[in-house]
Amino acid sequence: MERFESLDAVEAAAAGALDRPAQPRLFDRLAWFRRVEAHCPPPGRLLALRTANTWLILAVEGGRGRAYGAWYSLRVGPIGDPVGLDIVAITLRKNLNRIDISPTDDPKSIADALRRAGWIVRVSPATASWQADTGGRSFDQWWAARPSKIRSTFARKSRTAGLTVEIHRGFDPGAWGAYEEVYRASWKPEEGSFAFLRALAEAEGAAGALRLGIARKDDVPVAAQLWTVENGTAWIHKLAYREDARSLSPGTILSEAMFRAAIDEDRVARIDYGTGDEPYKADWMDRRETLWRVEAFNPRSAAGLIAAARAAASALVGRLRSR
Repeated sequence: MERFESLDAVEAAAAGALDRPAQPRLFDRLAWFRRVEAHCPPPGRLLALRTANTWLILAVEGGRGRAYGAWYSLRVGPIGDPVGLDIVAITLRKNLNRIDISPTDDPKSIADALRRAGWIVRVSPATASWQADTGGRSFDQWWAARPSKIRSTFARKSRTAGLTVEIHRGFDPGAWGAYEEVYRASWKPEEGSFAFLRALAEAEGAAGALRLGIARKDDVPVAAQLWTVENGTAWIHKLAYREDARSLSPGTILSEAMFRAAIDEDRVARIDYGTGDEPYKADWMDRRETLWRVEAFNPRSAAGLIAAARAAASALVGRLRSR
């Protein structure tokens, strides 16, 4: 087992194992963690553990370890071969009272390893991820399976709204300015870090993975979407439209163009709508998957036992309220 307390040390030890060619998923790459550290770091100090081909990168504060992620981390958890997780779990029990990994799409491997190491483990739903499986279909075939509500809205508004749509595959400062303008005029809450997203867009644009969509009305940006496309998957990171342009349905018009490009031009096998259970996502996607939270409590520490008792009591109250 090796432990590291800086990303520079992680980079030296990984020797490329956490870079783009070795890690197919954006959120598992060293560059992702560097952006998080630079623009929106979680509370606490970084602690990275490695054994063989297994990595786990945490933020540690007051005896509690959380996945080293941010608002923008659509998936977190162990990286690489899960075989090494048993050693990781044993090592963490010597250092921490509590662990929190969320949102993850693979709770079993880390939860099982923690249980074998003697942790008290609780796995619970954290949020949802809506997915679309293109299955080799063309966009027109896929579109025909969407609810009539959005197809009719698109057909009607695309004739009357007078919007133009552009999709940028490389970083363009003007288009990025339009994205920020739309977001600030949208219904969305205040953005966590435009600097983080700009750094992401610049890097993914240079790699050819960026898809930044802008819809305009008379040259005024009214909707914007930030996607990345890589290794057969399109990830929808952020989207917004101007509140005062709602009647034009700019989000629907821009989404149709983004989905069409991903399916017909990029030939993706899957589209992932990030995290969140907003009702509108069901109209665009095929299925809902649960993303999980893995909490672990160290029974060898008083703080761990107290936290476990509180979590159990909170879960019981939640179940009683839901009846």
